[in-house]
Amino acid sequence: QVQLVESGGGLVQPGGSLRLSCVASGFTLVRNAIGWFRQAPGKEREEISCITSSSDGEHTYYADSVKGRFTISRDNLKNAVYLQMNSLKLEDTAVYYCATDFATMPGASCRDYDYDYWGQGAQVTVSS
Repeated sequence: QVQLVESGGGLVQPGGSLRLSCVASGFTLVRNAIGWFRQAPGKEREEISCITSSSDGEHTYYADSVKGRFTISRDNLKNAVYLQMNSLKLEDTAVYYCATDFATMPGASCRDYDYDYWGQGAQVTVSS
């Protein structure tokens, strides 16, 4: 059974840091592009970062809203992808999701994937 499980969310003060983990089971994600998305109450879901597969160069993307503060990385030995979030702001409060796609599109941007397998989400709350 294909499953993605996020963890590492929580409550943090503005300026603080959190690291989200996305651990895969039922498949090996080394060949998969992985995306991180978030959805705040009353807002549309936003793609904030993604990374192509290791065989495709692990190219990354960051939305302008998180560029310079968030870092995506993957650990294929642990079958996991991480999102390091630094300098957190109030507006980063949201439910964060990781997602994957089993399509292979060598040379494509990680933004080109459909991301049709999703985790359950992790709440991140930034508050003073």
